[in-house]
Amino acid sequence: MKDPREVIIRPVITEHSYDMMENNTYTFEVAQDSNKIEIAQAIEAIFNVKVEKVNTLNVKPKPKRQRYQKLGKTRTWKKAMITLKDGDTIELFGS
Repeated sequence: MKDPREVIIRPVITEHSYDMMENNTYTFEVAQDSNKIEIAQAIEAIFNVKVEKVNTLNVKPKPKRQRYQKLGKTRTWKKAMITLKDGDTIELFGS
């Protein structure tokens, strides 16, 4: 098994993901080669919670203008939406 800190890269904090926290669903950026089982095991190991469901999504690159009118692209990354069992929470802001 991989180290849990290699699977989970960072939490994704947006307005939409913040609203989903009320439904016990948390969003994380994860390693692109990780699968749902590895993600669930990593979340359970890091935060000591029980994972109910994992949804993953590969975020595609978007066109981005660069210097001198050249077109580039943003990076690709993998997003995971983690639904926890009732009663479990993750304190992302340390409060």
